[in-house]
This record gives sequence, structure tokens and C-alpha cells, in this order.
Amino acid sequence: MKLHTTFRVGGPADVFAEPENEDELRELISSCEGTGTPFIVIGHGSNLLFGDGGFRGTVICLGKAFSEVRVEGNVLYAKAGALLSQAANAALENGLAGMEFASGIPGSVGGALCMNAGAYGGEIKDILEEALILEADGTMCTVYADELELGYRTSNIPVLGRIVLAARFRLTPGSQEEIGAKMKELNAKRKEKQPLEYPSAGSTFKRPEGYFAGKLIEDAGLKGFTVGGAQVSEKHAGFVINRGDATAKDIMDLIREVQRRVKERFGVDLETEVKTAGEFL
Repeated sequence: MKLHTTFRVGGPADVFAEPENEDELRELISSCEGTGTPFIVIGHGSNLLFGDGGFRGTVICLGKAFSEVRVEGNVLYAKAGALLSQAANAALENGLAGMEFASGIPGSVGGALCMNAGAYGGEIKDILEEALILEADGTMCTVYADELELGYRTSNIPVLGRIVLAARFRLTPGSQEEIGAKMKELNAKRKEKQPLEYPSAGSTFKRPEGYFAGKLIEDAGLKGFTVGGAQVSEKHAGFVINRGDATAKDIMDLIREVQRRVKERFGVDLETEVKTAGEFL
């Protein structure tokens, strides 16, 4: 799975499948459920850490066949496998404002809805109108944004076993020049402050109420701290990075040590944004 995640770690899955359409997706899921085979649905793999032992079951990737993006007036429609950067660029090309914050988030539309992705003061819930959802019982339905219980890096999508198929974002007409300038400004900030040159899963920890995760980690003396090939970024302590030869175990051990030391020093529990899957050796 190191080939399909931005951390660039993880062992092999028993089966890796990329359905061509919604019907194939439903058939795959039905087959897995019928045989009792564990399965997981992924997009760009930007918020996932697969174990070194791989995944005993089927990994279903919503890839190229689920990457359509189109604009209908002030509404941007994007399938679940489309990259957020792709959607944000389409908004720019059509003079639609509101999605600038998402232009540098390294994830897919489906994943962004699952965790209500956000950056620089913007969140998916601010612009989402509705989503096309595959329910746990196999039915497809359109769900309004306020029915998804979108909160800080959370939604009811994974809780209810839902799968995002597509989303519609309500945006605002604006100056293409101003939208482009805002995107350049935010992406310059990312490049300056985040370790984009190394494989990672983006921000590793959620922001604890009343604190900033990166500052807590830095104040605990952990900036640059390493376990094997995994490191707390020297550029931004809120990021755990793969220096090039990390294993999933290195990353997991590092995350746990950071959590332990921050709890010991400040009494604060750091919760991960990154989700785990598969077998950790």
C-alpha cells in the first residue's frame, strides 16, 4: 500500500480493486460482504497509515473513473476520487470563489467530506451543498450537508458506514485574478511552513481545544525527534514525516511517543487526524 498512500509506507493488500463506475463499486462491496471479506474504500490515501503487514482483505480505490469535475453555474460538482486541488483549480478557471483554502490540501473530495477537511480558516462544511452517498445497505441517495454532522475533522460518514460518491459545492462568483492570488498566497504559506518535500499524511494530530498541536510538540522538545526513518518535522512539529526509509511501525511508534510525552508534560491528549488500517507488525 506504500504505492497508494502519501506516507509511502504499508505492506500489500490481498486484493486491490479500482471500480469503473458505481455499479461495479456496489458489486465489489456486495461480494466482500457476502464472503465476509474485510474491505476499505480509499481515495488518494493522504490521511491513511497502512501497517507493514498489509491489509487482509480488499482495498477499493476510487481513482480515475471517479475523478470527474464540472461546473454548473455557481455550483461545482466533483466525484469522490477527484483531488481537492483539481476541484479548486476548476473553480478558479470558472471564476468561482470559496474553495481557495482547499487548493493545497493533498486529498480527494471523498476523503475531504469524511473528515470535513480544512485549512487557513476554511472548511468543507462552509461550501458543501449536498453529497451523493452510497449507504451501508447499498442504496444511493443525495444527502444535504447539514445531515452529515460535519464538525472539526469529523462527520457521520464513516460512523454510519457511508461512502461518498460525489459532492456539490455552492461557490460565489468572483474575480479570477483575486481567486488566483489568494490560492498563490496560501500555497506559498504551505511551502514555507510545511514539510512538503517529504512523504507525510499532512497534519498528524487534531488541534486540541485551547492549544495548537505543533506548539505543544515543539515545547515538549520533540521537534526533529526520530524513530527509525520517521521524524517529527523540523519545519513544523505538527507533521510526522517519512525521511525516506520509514516503516509504518516507525511512524506509529513515533506518534505514540509524541502522545505520551505531551500528555506527561502538559496533560493534553493528542488525537490523530491520520487513520490507520491493516496489520501493524
